Amino acid sequence: MSRSRKLQGRVALVTGANHGIGAATAVALAKRGADVVVAYLRTGDPEKVDAFNKARSTDGSEVTAAVQATGRRCCSIEADLADPATSAELMDEAERSLGPVSVLVHNASGWRKDSFSPDRADAVGRQGRLVDEETINSQLHVDARAGALLMAEFITRHRARGASWGRIVTLTSGEGGQFPGEVSYGAGKAALISYTLSAAAEMAGDGVTANVVYPPVTDTGWITDEVREFVARDLEHHHVATPEEVAEVIVWLCADAGRTVTGNIIRLR
Repeated sequence: MSRSRKLQGRVALVTGANHGIGAATAVALAKRGADVVVAYLRTGDPEKVDAFNKARSTDGSEVTAAVQATGRRCCSIEADLADPATSAELMDEAERSLGPVSVLVHNASGWRKDSFSPDRADAVGRQGRLVDEETINSQLHVDARAGALLMAEFITRHRARGASWGRIVTLTSGEGGQFPGEVSYGAGKAALISYTLSAAAEMAGDGVTANVVYPPVTDTGWITDEVREFVARDLEHHHVATPEEVAEVIVWLCADAGRTVTGNIIRLR
């Protein structure tokens, strides 16, 4: 089988796929032969002119067209993962449209910048807001709870049909420790990491691998000159990545890594 068709006959579900890393991953999976479900929620403010808000305000049509241009099947579904019922509904619609899902990439985030010291700017000059119920729920519900519920739906359906091959990749920032300046985001991602690594252990006998990808600073529309200067001087960061660079690693885990690469937090630099 050629490298471009490693995922021939597989159905992939990618959340947060209307822009950035999710969009790049959807297209990259299609280039490897997968049919793709583009799941998204328009969360940006269309009245704001910056690239980040514009990207987050788009629907799934452009990504769907890009996937279909590879010759693969695609459907796009707008879905609010903050609702706990959405995970099952999303899997149901994916199965009706394209067939059983054997690749799950959970990239969606309910990101809000919050802090216990909101008056203190972060390393790139951004102000936050005090931690409150809204900032906690938006991130724990989408990043962590939805991730866990999607994995539960994934493995339940996988076992019910007697499948023996599956791939799960989740996206994080940080490795599960402190995350000053974005404390609820860090907490949500820490929980998602724990769920994913537990899935790797508990689903191994079902032929399912589960890994976490920790991208570098990635240009999804929010990068400013201040961010680029920070990356250039900080020894923990090597460069500002493109979404396509991150997507290649995600697709490698799905298409080429096999059952021996599982239970990892893979940090990219």
